[in-house]
Amino acid sequence: MKRAIVEVVLVLALCAAGAFGWVTLRNGNQASSNLVELESKVKATEELVKDSEKKIKSAGEVLAVMNAEVVPLRAKALELEAVKAALVNGSLLQDVETLYKQQKVLSVERQLGLGALRLLTKGGSDPGVAEAYQKALQLSDWSSRKNTICAAQIGLAATGEKIKVMSECAIQPPAAPLHGEPAAAGHQAADTSKDHGKGGNGGKEDASAHAAPHWGYEGAMGPERWGSQFPVCGTGQSQSPLNIKGPFVKGRIGVTADYKVGPLRLLNNGHTIQVNVPDGSKLRVDGVPYDLVQFHFHRPSEEQIDGKPMEMVVHFVHKGAAGKLVVLGVLLKEGNENPGIKTLWSHAPAVEGPEVAPQEVVFNPGNLLPKEFDFYSYEGSLTTPPCTEGVRFFILRTPVNISRDQVSGFPFRRNARPVQPLNQRIITIG
Repeated sequence: MKRAIVEVVLVLALCAAGAFGWVTLRNGNQASSNLVELESKVKATEELVKDSEKKIKSAGEVLAVMNAEVVPLRAKALELEAVKAALVNGSLLQDVETLYKQQKVLSVERQLGLGALRLLTKGGSDPGVAEAYQKALQLSDWSSRKNTICAAQIGLAATGEKIKVMSECAIQPPAAPLHGEPAAAGHQAADTSKDHGKGGNGGKEDASAHAAPHWGYEGAMGPERWGSQFPVCGTGQSQSPLNIKGPFVKGRIGVTADYKVGPLRLLNNGHTIQVNVPDGSKLRVDGVPYDLVQFHFHRPSEEQIDGKPMEMVVHFVHKGAAGKLVVLGVLLKEGNENPGIKTLWSHAPAVEGPEVAPQEVVFNPGNLLPKEFDFYSYEGSLTTPPCTEGVRFFILRTPVNISRDQVSGFPFRRNARPVQPLNQRIITIG
């Protein structure tokens, strides 16, 4: 009996011990699982903290750069306030305007300076500010004076004029020195738009462009490399010039030229011979007037007819009220001496330099036009950097004579961009 009782007690004790062990094991497994989960959360939290620390460090670096950029901006703001305070009485502006009235024609730089002086003295609401900037734009050489054009466009925008400032004119903030290094001195200038036709400068750089990206018609920055500095030249889908060949579409556009006699003003800009034209000469496209701004020459002709260029071409550049550029091209073929070319060549500077205005010499651009006004037309671009698109071309189908000696007398051996892909464009005839 006692033995049975002992066995029962032992069995119960064994059962109790087993139950206790099982409970202990289950609790241990649960604790282990909780520990693993906790360790995972701790690790994730540590990674989150590290990531936050990196972001805080990065934000601190950005803030430091921004603070460094603010310093020169504050200095520039103080300089501007000092200049405005000195000009507020208007005495200097009055003196400059009195001096300039004695001159028949103001250079583009003086027109631009006059606009800036009026803006600082009288503010953007003064109509004289916009007038000065508009004249500066009209006189600007659009393929080598990017800084001048940008200054005039930004000045007009400051007056409230509705003008599209070129993307090349975006104002860049001064670069902040990093890691204690001095800021590098740099000059940003790119050739741009009004004279779509300036080209290879034979190794010379326009002084007004200072350290502008160099481009030409041969060598390391020939036409095939323009896109490296001026992206549109490489990626644009409506580039000029074209090889003009059929099939053509008959157009219903009326084009007439009304060019006036005016003082002769010539410029050798290192890329071409350019004739700047006074106000008054116009091209009308379906009755819409476009002011003739200047005309210039390319050798050989940039446009080809059925794959063949002519000896030269003259491009008449016009600008509409909304800023639209229209180019009238006249092909020059070898033949008899051209009286108009003779006048121009006898006064054209042989080397690059400032504009010249021969005393008492006048010229009518219409002297270079043929009697017939049938044309090819297409939508294209400036034929020089930055190759801006949206330029309408009218190439007259009837060429004008130029003698062999006159072709040889042109001071540029070659300044023509190669023809560009048509890319689904339509060439119309009229």
